[in-house]
Amino acid sequence: MILFKKAADLRNWLDAQRKKDDRIGFVPTMGALHDGHISLIDSSKKKDQVTISSIFVNPTQFNDPKDFKKYPVTLEKDIDMLENAGCDILFLPSVEEIYPHGFTPKMHYDLGVLETVLEGKYRPGHFQGVCMVVHRLLEIVNPDRLYLGQKDYQQCMVLTRLVELTGLKNKTEIIICPTLREADGLAMSSRNMRLNEEERKKAITIYQCLNMIKENTGKNTPAELISKAKSILEKAGFKVDYVEIADAHNLSPVNNWDKKQELVALIAATMNEVRLIDNMVIQVI
Repeated sequence: MILFKKAADLRNWLDAQRKKDDRIGFVPTMGALHDGHISLIDSSKKKDQVTISSIFVNPTQFNDPKDFKKYPVTLEKDIDMLENAGCDILFLPSVEEIYPHGFTPKMHYDLGVLETVLEGKYRPGHFQGVCMVVHRLLEIVNPDRLYLGQKDYQQCMVLTRLVELTGLKNKTEIIICPTLREADGLAMSSRNMRLNEEERKKAITIYQCLNMIKENTGKNTPAELISKAKSILEKAGFKVDYVEIADAHNLSPVNNWDKKQELVALIAATMNEVRLIDNMVIQVI
């Protein structure tokens, strides 16, 4: 695996590969890697001649500065995992390399309702920061495929919108890969590292609530299922930001069941200082 720290050096290397008609797959990360990230590397390895990952903890997407400071950094372990997975390139830029002109955005990304609901509502400014960094990374890497994990369901929708807004949709294909879970169902996340033993045991309540919603879809009203899930989470010790059942394509809330509608259940809840999110695609039977 080759490590690059400078955008210009990486661009020059990738340009040489494109002359060979090599396809380039890209997996952007903030480090603290787990098997979910590695599954994205594996997906790229199956389709692309060159697989590149980046590690950059992006300051512009943290609306809470304390959350940014507490984000886990495990660089040596991350490098070992990427090498063992057969990743070809690691891009490890500095803040100055990503934001050479400071944190002032060069454009406002028109994300529509995605910026006002769910994560957009509870983390104001978050998705603008995500778009800033991914836009910059896409300009540098110019990949044929961008690999994302479904755990960040709304972020996947935001980044799909980003490539449309920036005219990159004809160049870069977005591949959304399934959420990887621990044996007990907890969605793999870098934030799980911050859970203590007791919190980790309670964390699976989120997955259990999603399953409860899925199993009772069409039997109880959406409002009843949302209320029940919130109650279960609160009894487990969570502070609940939201439990929502929404249209899978635009995240508009669902009040009545419609068998023709593709749906997704989404949860965000905090255990002490660790905020976890998860989702599950559901179907009315």
